[in-house]
Amino acid sequence: MLGYGLWEKPLAYRLLPIAHSSRNSCLLYNSIMNFRKKLEKVPTFSGIYIMKGAKERVLYVGKAKNLRNRLRSYFQDSASLGARKSKMVDSISDFEYVVTKNELEALVLEANFIKRAKPPYNIILRDDKNYPYLRLTVNEDWPRLDVSRRIGKDGALYFGPYVPSGPMREMLKFIRRNFPVRMCRYDLKKTFRPCVQFQMKKCLAPCSKDLRTKEYRARYLAVVDDLRSFIKGEQKELLKNLDARMMELSNEERYEEAAVIRDRQRALESTWESQRVIAPELGDLDVIGLYREKSEASVFILFIRNGMAIGQKDFFLKRLDDIGDEEIITSFMEQFYLKDMFLPPAILLPLKASIATQKKWLSEKKGSSVKIVFPRAGQRAKVLKLANDNAFYAFNKHKETRVDETLLQIKEFLKLRTVPKRIAAIDISNTSGSEAVGALIMFEDGKFIKDDYRRFKIKTVKGANDFAMIGEVVGRYMKKMSDEGGELPDLFLIDGGRGQLDFALNAMKPFDLDIDVAGIAKAKSDAALNKKPGIRRDLDRIYLPDKKRPVYLEPFMPSTHLLQKIRDEVHRFAITYHRKLRSKRILESPLEKIAGIGKAKRLLLLKHFKSIDAIRRASIEEIAEVKGINKKVAAIIKKGLG
Repeated sequence: MLGYGLWEKPLAYRLLPIAHSSRNSCLLYNSIMNFRKKLEKVPTFSGIYIMKGAKERVLYVGKAKNLRNRLRSYFQDSASLGARKSKMVDSISDFEYVVTKNELEALVLEANFIKRAKPPYNIILRDDKNYPYLRLTVNEDWPRLDVSRRIGKDGALYFGPYVPSGPMREMLKFIRRNFPVRMCRYDLKKTFRPCVQFQMKKCLAPCSKDLRTKEYRARYLAVVDDLRSFIKGEQKELLKNLDARMMELSNEERYEEAAVIRDRQRALESTWESQRVIAPELGDLDVIGLYREKSEASVFILFIRNGMAIGQKDFFLKRLDDIGDEEIITSFMEQFYLKDMFLPPAILLPLKASIATQKKWLSEKKGSSVKIVFPRAGQRAKVLKLANDNAFYAFNKHKETRVDETLLQIKEFLKLRTVPKRIAAIDISNTSGSEAVGALIMFEDGKFIKDDYRRFKIKTVKGANDFAMIGEVVGRYMKKMSDEGGELPDLFLIDGGRGQLDFALNAMKPFDLDIDVAGIAKAKSDAALNKKPGIRRDLDRIYLPDKKRPVYLEPFMPSTHLLQKIRDEVHRFAITYHRKLRSKRILESPLEKIAGIGKAKRLLLLKHFKSIDAIRRASIEEIAEVKGINKKVAAIIKKGLG
């Protein structure tokens, strides 16, 4: 439901459908005149308006300081609107409006409505993913570092966003080697036995009761402070602190600890040399670049934190006829910053725009002032040029590598949230529950990404329960991606029907992420299996979360062939791994299971008797004739082989 500001009920006015007829233009004229009369009843308050076409389809959502004046402008002289909006006006059969307290409330309401309805005449930012952040829980007694895709008001420190996530994963590896802060989720109100990370010197193990001394806590918190300075890019301050601590430890003749600080200092200096430092004096900035050609544009955003470029993201926008550059940028800001994310104190724009309402909204959201500026000179102008240049490169790259029409077809056919550029497929393989394995393959940009293939030995499911096995694999994969900040797919394709799909969805619930999931069930060759009314088993079927009945894949369609190709590849990968494990078990020598019989003895036995069956038939005395095997060992072998 929408929020209606000061009103308890929606101030919506529904109009009769306009009669469109090429044979009688008078009908259209009369309908527009009817609009104009009814528009007089629209209030002059701020709010949003919703244009609807046939079958209640939302065509466009807009906001206005004065609803009556804005709506009237659409029907006064539609020719002045431009070709695209004129076409929209011709399609309008209904409109609704919602009064709000002020323009700020209208801005937020409009952005939320656009995100949900995705009207064809609005600029749509197709980006439902939440970006990864590093979270340092300084609000806890024993702070930890992890990856989060949500920013909570919990007192923790959030650093990011890191887009793409690859550099962040490399940074996490560096942090593990040099800042031994815990990354586990244990509740440290209790104590635990130190894990392997402590043995590897990658964690100071604050979980251990034996280590919880006043001095140890001070040491741990000092490392946390160093880590905070490192992530924030406070190089001079961190190196100064490390120098002072190293001298202090050296003076106290604690040379081993001083050497650890020295090594950390060297590692930091080395990694900072390789980082992309723009200009330290810039501080925290989001820089938005724009490049446009006719009805298409690329928007590029550069995330700068403490003068370092930590991430970037580009968006390709289409169908921009009659839409000005200022509207592109303001619409981008309203949709991009709608999600829960870090807001810097300043945002640079590629043009001068009327953004007083947007500035107020972002400042309220951040809790402090956010400056939105169009720099003309100085360091900020240089970094803005960098963003504009990258928008140009991203535009050309997109033109060269257009999104495959087949993927667009899949999106429309399955009514997915986004074009599934990155598809993860999952399958299970087992023989009556034994050697049960799961497999995940990745398809992206028209090819299989072998580096992202994953194999899973089923650990928690006993017996032949494919449904639960799917749940285990999805849960384990999602946890790994969540912990490491890995790149998530746009679509999970589960090999199976409704049961497998439901278990996959349940496994994803704890992660609270908007990722499309579908199940694909293979056709049965025997058409007589079509016993259930309304269910055809002679065609491949797709099961979707919000549909009771499956969607059938029609033969000869490119989207059908691609989905089948992905399904067949994950099936091949899963069954290959299963057969490998099964063959290993079958070919495994029974001698390997007998304690005390090493490789050398096994070779001597097989050389002497030629086969396992021959060893089984031999007596203890005959086995003891083999060099290096006495009667006691021979008896063990005889018993072990049954």
